[in-house]
Amino acid sequence: MKREFLLLILVASWTCGALAHEVRPAYLQLRETSQDIYDVLWKVPGQGDDLRLALDVEFPAGTVDVTPPRASFENNAYTERRIVKRTNGLGGATLRIAGLDATMTDVLVRLEQRDGSVQVARLTPSASSFVAEATPPKTRVATTYLRLGVDHILLGYDHLLFVLALILIVRDRRLLVMTVTAFTIAHSIALALATLGVVHVPGRPVEAAIALSILLLATEIFRIRRGESSLTVRWPWAVAFTFGLLHGFGFANALSETGLPHGDIPLALFTFNIGVELGQLAFIGVVLGVLGIAKRIALPTIVVRHALPAATYAIGSLATFWLIDRVATFWV
Repeated sequence: MKREFLLLILVASWTCGALAHEVRPAYLQLRETSQDIYDVLWKVPGQGDDLRLALDVEFPAGTVDVTPPRASFENNAYTERRIVKRTNGLGGATLRIAGLDATMTDVLVRLEQRDGSVQVARLTPSASSFVAEATPPKTRVATTYLRLGVDHILLGYDHLLFVLALILIVRDRRLLVMTVTAFTIAHSIALALATLGVVHVPGRPVEAAIALSILLLATEIFRIRRGESSLTVRWPWAVAFTFGLLHGFGFANALSETGLPHGDIPLALFTFNIGVELGQLAFIGVVLGVLGIAKRIALPTIVVRHALPAATYAIGSLATFWLIDRVATFWV
């Protein structure tokens, strides 16, 4: 039981972070349609009630609008389209995202030149500008979406909390490997189907269902403590696969809000998924490492006795908060 005490500390430390950060990057796409002329697509995460993050694109000097900005607000995202022109093009020029340094989000930038070359960049609060390259490396899309996948899972507290609950339920290492593998396969399938447009699932109900899946696992932990059996106890891999489909649709919704590079969708999707799996494996490794350390720590009996119930209540309470909060957005 000592290991649950350290997991309780881990869950408590997530709670503050989980309430403070959501991985929904903004997306800037620039496509050169004719010499020095660019179609611009700018998407910014919404904050409800037609409000959005205070982010704006600052183009380099000499850039002028060919058409005025056309803005719309749908699916909790602000979208702006325009056509701009800059003599001698954007090659070698610096673009900046104003206001990014005051947020906790990222911006994905995709610049497609008329010769077909593509540059993809990921801007962060500490690096809010980029220089347009004349000949960007072909590996840029892969590395950018790989990092995005890792970030999404490591900052996707709901997904990690689900995996943590699975670890608390499945004590057998071999069965745990099967369970996590089933979860991985399921959300990989759902991510591909949704991103490629084969299946469409509304984002808000999916996010609420993900919170509900965590709450259900929390109740299963209590049932196990009482010595009861259930489908989750007997076939955890089947339950993980079923809920993995939900989580995969959640990953897909995050990507749809961001946008995928139209000319590199298979590559971006594949590397994003690889990043998610790498981040998930890193998380599992850390948790198992914590459990190994916990075996060597001597703790008071009362702490050990109440660690697992407290950790379970923390998981269930956070899942309940997410569920109520996400259901409330159905009518926003």
